[in-house]
Amino acid sequence: MSGPRAGDAPVFRDAFCEDFETLVRWRRDVRRFRSDPLPDGVLSDLLEIADLAPSVGNSQPWRLVLVEDAARRGEIVRQFEGENAAALAQYRGDRADTYASLKLAGLREAPVHLAVFCDNDPEQGHGLGRSTMPETLAYSVVGMIQTLWLAARARGVGLGWVSILDPKAIAGLLDVPQDWAFIGYLCLGYPEEEHEDPELERAGWQARTKLSERLLRR
Repeated sequence: MSGPRAGDAPVFRDAFCEDFETLVRWRRDVRRFRSDPLPDGVLSDLLEIADLAPSVGNSQPWRLVLVEDAARRGEIVRQFEGENAAALAQYRGDRADTYASLKLAGLREAPVHLAVFCDNDPEQGHGLGRSTMPETLAYSVVGMIQTLWLAARARGVGLGWVSILDPKAIAGLLDVPQDWAFIGYLCLGYPEEEHEDPELERAGWQARTKLSERLLRR
């Protein structure tokens, strides 16, 4: 919680900063969900918080599709399974065996499916800040997703980002405007189990590296 205020800005106490670090450490990519639905109002509250995320030129380019139709959900599962099989075929030996053992999506169990797109030419923002780097629109959408992820975790809700999907196929299936770019397909729900470490690390796919190995000084 915030402490004494300095002017109009909140002053966050050490305890809050420690809690925030814990939140970031426990923000995991969830693939194992309980199927029970989120309580009324939880999803809308999380989305309202996510909508506070910063965006280039204050453009708010994120466009959200709540996928509730069972037939469309089933097709998403089929799309994932096909793309996942194609990805598996790229590996050989022990790496292929490890990949095949991974659970890479919770599409069948998660009560909430949310497709996230970027409007590549939003009127809002009037083009500010993106004339030389139009990709900042997509970066803004990713920032919104990260905000949603942290807000969900703070309330005990898990989020999993499914990336093994064909963007054009998903856009066509969900019948969205042609100038929307697919950014991510998110599953939300209560986790079946809790872990501080990434699942891919536990499964032996890839350990995290030290920041010092990726930090340059010039």
